[in-house]
Amino acid sequence: MSNRTPFPKVFWVANLVEVLERFAYYGIYFSFGIYLTKLGYSKDQLGFVQTLFLLLSYCIPVVSGTFADRYGFKRVLIVSYLAYLPSISLLILTKSFSGIALTMLTIGLAAGIFKPLVSGTVRAVTDKTNTSLGFGIFYAMVNIGGSFGPIVMGKLRAIDWNYAFYAAAAAIVVMLIITLLFYEEPPRKPEGESLGKKLAEIGTVLKDAKFTIFLALLGAFFWVPFWAFFNLCALYVDSNLDTAALYGSIRSVFGTGVANFFSEETDGVRRVLGETISHTGWIIMLLQIPVSYVFERFRPMPSFLFGLAVCSAGFVVIGMAKADSAWLVFPGIALFAIGEMISSPRIQEYITWLAPKEKAGLYMGTNFLAVAVGAFSGVLYTSLYGSFGKGGHPEHVWYVLAGHMALAIVVFTVFRKVAGDFRTHEE
Repeated sequence: MSNRTPFPKVFWVANLVEVLERFAYYGIYFSFGIYLTKLGYSKDQLGFVQTLFLLLSYCIPVVSGTFADRYGFKRVLIVSYLAYLPSISLLILTKSFSGIALTMLTIGLAAGIFKPLVSGTVRAVTDKTNTSLGFGIFYAMVNIGGSFGPIVMGKLRAIDWNYAFYAAAAAIVVMLIITLLFYEEPPRKPEGESLGKKLAEIGTVLKDAKFTIFLALLGAFFWVPFWAFFNLCALYVDSNLDTAALYGSIRSVFGTGVANFFSEETDGVRRVLGETISHTGWIIMLLQIPVSYVFERFRPMPSFLFGLAVCSAGFVVIGMAKADSAWLVFPGIALFAIGEMISSPRIQEYITWLAPKEKAGLYMGTNFLAVAVGAFSGVLYTSLYGSFGKGGHPEHVWYVLAGHMALAIVVFTVFRKVAGDFRTHEE
């Protein structure tokens, strides 16, 4: 587009901060299950912390967005760093369950404060000529940080867990310096709405019983198994698969240098580090554009249901990696990632279609309730994984998750037939 508005400096500053924050957040989050397990805590305790962590991460943004509008993005960004930094540092000092749980909840709080601010900056400094490209760059930054965080943190924790925590804390310090020196408050028209008013508006939307039931189903049948993947995959790979065989698989395809990058040497044997491969960011970076291109020609709900089927297949293949061959975890993760790329954007697009244009943001704001329901994946599936592990079959949790996703297809199909489809506002 020849007349595309150039991005201002604050756009690039905000995206750099986003990379660093996702580096620290996902570096800690993907390693956390491995860390708590190595300290000897139970899967029930792990699931409890995971649930509260995700609840804070995805519920706080509705509050922090309002405060950012009132007091400025830069000030609230700094508040998030001041919550992040001591909580990450405390991971170095405390090994008690209560101490670690409180620390992780504070990290979740910090992440929730931060979450809407960079996307809000991108929205504020883009216009109709460059908004698609701007958000495309933003999502690329999310995936770059989310991919390299677990890899780097995994390599560091193989030396000493404290090194991983030092790296995360250092990333937050760099974010603080960048924000203080280079972040300029983006020009925008303040919404001027109080938190009370926003909550009242969300309450008005939720008076639509059909839409509220839809959100509850979305949380229970999409977000719960979705978050189970991220809660469990790194721990499952690290604890239950033949990671020496995984190293051999990577080396045979990509060479020794790449295989060493994802592994550590223990007692003379190189083994893949679970968190270095158990995420979807690298697949999304490679395939999101072609997947979006293919599925944009189909309606959102059928695409969403097809994405659920692909996720379900991915779960089955991940489970087979324990029962058959460890290398199957790679196509299993890839299938889940493709299902995520198909289903997640399309269901969010579908929700925007349900709202009049002037209320699209409000309807999307209610989507956090569905995500919050998904946070209970920790107390459900992490505990179930622990139970299956005690019985000698940890892979069975993936087959249950596959059934959960398959059931979701049936549930949403029946819901649409019984309740009728929503009237959309496409024009």
